[in-house]
Amino acid sequence: MKNVVLCALIVLVGFTGFTQNNSDNTLLWRVSGNGLSQPSYIFGTIHMICADDIELSDSLKAAIRTSNQVYLELDLDNIMEMLSVVNKMKMKGDTTLRDLLTAEEYTKVKNFFSSQKGMLPFAMLEKYKPMLAASTLMQASLQCEKAQAMEQLIMKEAKYHKKSIKGLETMAYQLSIFDSIPYTMQAKQLYSYVDNYDNKTDNKEFEELTTAYREQQLDKLEALTKKDEFGMERFTEILLYNRNEAWVKKLNSLFAKSSIVVAVGAGHLPGEKGILNLLKLAGYTVEPVENVMLKKNEKQI
Repeated sequence: MKNVVLCALIVLVGFTGFTQNNSDNTLLWRVSGNGLSQPSYIFGTIHMICADDIELSDSLKAAIRTSNQVYLELDLDNIMEMLSVVNKMKMKGDTTLRDLLTAEEYTKVKNFFSSQKGMLPFAMLEKYKPMLAASTLMQASLQCEKAQAMEQLIMKEAKYHKKSIKGLETMAYQLSIFDSIPYTMQAKQLYSYVDNYDNKTDNKEFEELTTAYREQQLDKLEALTKKDEFGMERFTEILLYNRNEAWVKKLNSLFAKSSIVVAVGAGHLPGEKGILNLLKLAGYTVEPVENVMLKKNEKQI
């Protein structure tokens, strides 16, 4: 479960292997050619990081400023949509973790969640799809007072320049993906994470992940997340590859209309079936863009 929690920081669940040249260490990519009159941009996000650790690069800010629209995985600015899918976060059939674990396992998970600061009440979390419940552990694992999603910074910048914000898919669809993985398997993964939790080790792994992200080393991100101990590779197609293909089909139409910035989990970018390669196969020119991301209050020398 540890690797699943790490993966969720850079992609919904899965991560695919890839090879990257060191000179291409960047999260920002320019898409041009294939008949486009102006380029668009792809950026890889991390869904949770310490707020004081990072800011948007000048390159990404420029891309947002000169674009017509910004697309995220979800339209996070649509509050009504968020509220309408709250019930979809729960397991179907009034299932709870108590139904999926032994009494001993359930007690251990309950005590663990109850001991974490700033968590939602366990009475609520135990009804969530277990992998969603696990994702709430991310903020608790970050060694900082305030956590933040890269998407929040991107939305702030887009709004500053009066750019519209849209989503590539709906939250209802994204939440439905979790129903593709047996709840029992998710619950056992969650228990395994709790049972093997080591504060020092787990915090070190999260630190390694966020450092790899800040340094834009996708090869290191892959090394930290590719290990699969729980058979999750069986669901890679629906969790990752199918979504990438659907997005690229949609982007093909969007690119033709105007210049846009697309910001999705960094795990969607690399690999043979990653967005960058799929765009190349579709006939586009995909080039790395220097993307200097400095910590807040850190001045470039």
